[in-house]
Amino acid sequence: MRYVAPLSVEEAANVLGSSAGRARLMAGGTDLLPRFSSGSGYPDVLVDIKRIPELMQIGTHADGSATIGAAVCGADIYEHAELRRYWPGVTEATDLIGSVQIQSRASLGGNLCNASPAADSVPALIAARAQCLLVGSTGMRQLPVEQIIVSPGKTCLRADEIMLSITLPSRPPRSADAYLRLTPRAEMDIAVVGAGANLVLDEEGAVVQCHVALGAVAPVPVLASEAAALLLGSRLEDDVIKRFSHRIKAACHPIDDKRGTADYRTDMAAVLAVRAVRTARQRALSGER
Repeated sequence: MRYVAPLSVEEAANVLGSSAGRARLMAGGTDLLPRFSSGSGYPDVLVDIKRIPELMQIGTHADGSATIGAAVCGADIYEHAELRRYWPGVTEATDLIGSVQIQSRASLGGNLCNASPAADSVPALIAARAQCLLVGSTGMRQLPVEQIIVSPGKTCLRADEIMLSITLPSRPPRSADAYLRLTPRAEMDIAVVGAGANLVLDEEGAVVQCHVALGAVAPVPVLASEAAALLLGSRLEDDVIKRFSHRIKAACHPIDDKRGTADYRTDMAAVLAVRAVRTARQRALSGER
């Protein structure tokens, strides 16, 4: 295996394009390298993208929008004051990924492109309506996060494509997000269920926009659009929440495994989704974001 550390996107793209699909990108290596040690095949070329400047930058704007380079590590995201202010759910999710040591290497783009159904950042990004910028031999394309993962361990990225950045949209007044997960252990564990919510309220506190996403309850993260639509016009009254909870359960198609049964995951998805939308609404009302 040959190791290369390009200094530009163009250089990285050239390496991928000349490797006939036998190269792998490494943004942090915290998922990739353990695969090698467990017997997964080595690529011909390992392309370390941590030295490409534009992939290591965070840009924020006065309207609350932000652009996060695909190789930015979780620690830098969580420690960024403006990101925490406008997108607490996204920063909460990245802060849950691994230990302090892992967070200093593991990247947002890597967590997404590892394509795990239980990835913590992905439901939060989907609920936030984040967009990914990809570049390859045919040019650039932009896709919503929910279109990136197509099956467990597989993304829609072509062999010569690199994810450049993840963009979070502008923040209207009275809006906020939240992310919650359930794990067997309090620290450094994989989510049994995860739920992200992102709300916008009107001046009376009613929901006018709502997005909810679930992790670890299907082969790919789920954008629960039908459930979220039930909250529009409401102030999360009990009868609305009851219908919302039922619709969340209907959106789940989990598996039974040693971490939890399908029924347990389905029930807990509803519990966490309700808590996430309530947390997001409270933040939007209080201005906590």
